[in-house]
Amino acid sequence: MVGLEEAIGTDDNWFDWLDGDQFEGAGATAAAQGLAAENDATVQGGAVPTEVNGFPGYQVEIETNYTVGDSIIPGTESQTARAHATAVIQPRCDFDAPDDPKDVVELDCDGQLVDIDPEDFDLDDLPDASVLFSVHLAE
Repeated sequence: MVGLEEAIGTDDNWFDWLDGDQFEGAGATAAAQGLAAENDATVQGGAVPTEVNGFPGYQVEIETNYTVGDSIIPGTESQTARAHATAVIQPRCDFDAPDDPKDVVELDCDGQLVDIDPEDFDLDDLPDASVLFSVHLAE
């Protein structure tokens, strides 16, 4: 969210951050690697930007760190499993963008109201990213 902090009040398009249009893949790759590791798997390559139903997302390929083991299918015992997943980032907040990007913006994030005043802004004023965005698997 550091990019959002830098954009608020200085960039006429800082509202694009709230729509999810300014995300970069570095964080997505790290998040996917962490989730894969928790499931004894490894991300193959990095997160590839994509779009699902108009929302930004990232697709990754993963491979298990363990083999299939005993199976009813001969010859598969030493094979690993491979899969792909697509995570979608969906904004949770509705807002009316003012004509002047330095005006206060009121966000309605699924019923939680958040005011952003570009003239008096501190990153700590923002709620957790989970209030602003929903991340879910699309496939």
